[in-house]
Amino acid sequence: MKQVVHAACPHDCPDACGLLITVQDGRATKIQGDPEHPVTRGFLCAKVAKYLDRVYSPDRVLYPMRRIVAKGPAPGPRSFAAPPHRVIDPVPHEQTWKRISWDEALDGIASRFRRMTEEFGSESILPYSFGGTLGALNSASMDRRFFHRLGASQLDRTICSAAGEAGLESVLGVKLGTEPEQFRHSKYIIAWASNIHGNNVHLWPFIAEARRNGAKLVVIDPYRTRTAECADWYLPINPGTDAALALGMMHVIIGESLHDAEYVREHTLGFEQLREKVKAYPPERVAQWTGIEAEDIRKLGRDYATIRPSVIRLNYGVQRSEGGGMATRAIAMLPCILGSWKEVGGGLQLSTSGGAALNTRALKRCDLMKTVLGRAARTINMVELGKVLNTQNDPPVKALFVYNSNPATVCPEHNEVVRGLLRPDLFTVVHEQFFTDTTDYADIVLPATTFFEHKDLQKAYGHYYLQVSNQAIAPLGECRSNVEVFRALAQRMGFEEDCFHETVDEMIDSALESEDPWLNGISRERLERGQVRLNFGAANSQVPASGAELRSAGQPGAVVPTYSDAHPEPFLPFAHGGFRTASGKAELYSEAVKQLGLDPVADFTPPTESRHGRNSGAPPLELLARKADNFLNSTFSNVPSVRVMEEAGLLEICMADAGARGIANGDQVRVFNHRGQILLRARVDGKVQPGVVSATLNWAKTTPGFQSINALTSEKLTDMGNSATFYSVLVEVELSKPSP
Repeated sequence: MKQVVHAACPHDCPDACGLLITVQDGRATKIQGDPEHPVTRGFLCAKVAKYLDRVYSPDRVLYPMRRIVAKGPAPGPRSFAAPPHRVIDPVPHEQTWKRISWDEALDGIASRFRRMTEEFGSESILPYSFGGTLGALNSASMDRRFFHRLGASQLDRTICSAAGEAGLESVLGVKLGTEPEQFRHSKYIIAWASNIHGNNVHLWPFIAEARRNGAKLVVIDPYRTRTAECADWYLPINPGTDAALALGMMHVIIGESLHDAEYVREHTLGFEQLREKVKAYPPERVAQWTGIEAEDIRKLGRDYATIRPSVIRLNYGVQRSEGGGMATRAIAMLPCILGSWKEVGGGLQLSTSGGAALNTRALKRCDLMKTVLGRAARTINMVELGKVLNTQNDPPVKALFVYNSNPATVCPEHNEVVRGLLRPDLFTVVHEQFFTDTTDYADIVLPATTFFEHKDLQKAYGHYYLQVSNQAIAPLGECRSNVEVFRALAQRMGFEEDCFHETVDEMIDSALESEDPWLNGISRERLERGQVRLNFGAANSQVPASGAELRSAGQPGAVVPTYSDAHPEPFLPFAHGGFRTASGKAELYSEAVKQLGLDPVADFTPPTESRHGRNSGAPPLELLARKADNFLNSTFSNVPSVRVMEEAGLLEICMADAGARGIANGDQVRVFNHRGQILLRARVDGKVQPGVVSATLNWAKTTPGFQSINALTSEKLTDMGNSATFYSVLVEVELSKPSP
């Protein structure tokens, strides 16, 4: 029998694509983008287009496994050359793992958890998860209930986006932004640290349409990305100096009275303090930090303010430096002083995830939290895993349960993380689809489903459509979803609360039972048939009846085109104010930011590990530990048909820096600092500026010496949000003898 199942991509990407999965006699035979989804529009990114290769990979973990040898990577390089579209039954890694039953695995885990709780306390158990799936249920529902009820240490999940979210919310009060569909109406588009071609590809057709209608695309990025190659104007910027550039632009805009005085007066707080602050950031001074010429900074500020509507697509690369929260805060002020939130095709997009306010209280059940010595369980920052595993805390972490993450690859201070994972007294469970870097240090590996094999509720952080991802095929082997695993563990631990018996459909229904009016009328039954746009009727009650009636600020009489004859009204979240800050206004001055010990307006301080902040004797090159264009963090990096699209193992370096070190194109080089080293192959080209080198994240087991690029990054936290500072790293590079 043949059927087509509607699903949604749950991977950590803003696009959250609508998908159609063709199933023939129980086997998925085709995946395609849903042509009815207004953002997906019938096409997929290159990696998800090959998702059948992932689902049916012979390297899938299909059964529970117990380690039978010492922890650590298997000797010899891992081969990823196995043919795709083939399921193998024999247990992989027979020399390392023994296949066990689910009963044996669950009973063993529950027994160890009970013993550790009795001996060390429940806080000795630490869950570790992040964005392996963004499905509402399999990312944060039954797992949270389980660990709350257990009284385990709580995880502060800050590694990726928390600094940017904190910076954005410090100005807007909520994670809302410009709809992707509105970019087609923009006339001036700034892609700021946003490689749209690499990690937001479904925004590109709207930008292409805007450019056909005369729009200009400006890219600000320290690396010449695929998107930068397509730009009308590319501005390479020194890493970690984005706050300075935003303040310099505002120096020009405010100094030349290009701001929207009426919008500022009605809908912002602290403009006079901002006016004074930006006087200290003239373009000439900003140029010294950013590496962008003063006249280019002036032109950027003027063009952005006068070519309307103008919009900024900001991405999270900005917030991965020490001052990442402040940088995001400063950039978020720009559309507020221009009043471009009033315009169709104006504003800014970093995240739209504040749109769908699901009932996460019902999903996570924080009320189940078991108190420890009269208080809630302690919280541990996931960025500091290496320090946590190697420090004698009270109590020490004795058990680690990893799911939706690959910390042995993605965590900073890779060497410290591995040192902690090698502890013989650390009991580690990993729920995974593949044998990753992290499973190399696991005691128990549990087989996980892909999104083809379970049902979930999917929101997005790059558009405003909600979806149910329907299950397309039966789980392969003995794979189980996160929901099923933690439900079963709760049973083994004797947890009797009714919530541990809820079905997936009941949990989806509970998530949709929200007080948010934007979810009114959106039911599971509607979502099972396809995507549904959030109910923005109330939000737009003060917006003119037709998009054609909206006027462009700064251009009296200019009419913005109608949004679409066949589409609901455009969502303009802040056209009439409505910011969700304490004041109800865009906070250009923030008491909450002041309470953090930071400048309540905005400022720029060079990162400690940077050309402007380093101490004498520190390595001279700034490292961009980038994400690969064709992987998603560490996901997809083991799929052969995806790996061939990505030239991994490169260190990109400019000709001047290479020449000064006697390095030629193709040479093997050692990249190092006081934290570690990694061997890479030099690519001498023009994608990085002098003083900057770049390398991409990859599985450690695919590199010489089993080293991740994160061997070089630090656990230092950002100024806001306590995120990782992956892009504030200094290194040195030298020639290395080829491996034998």
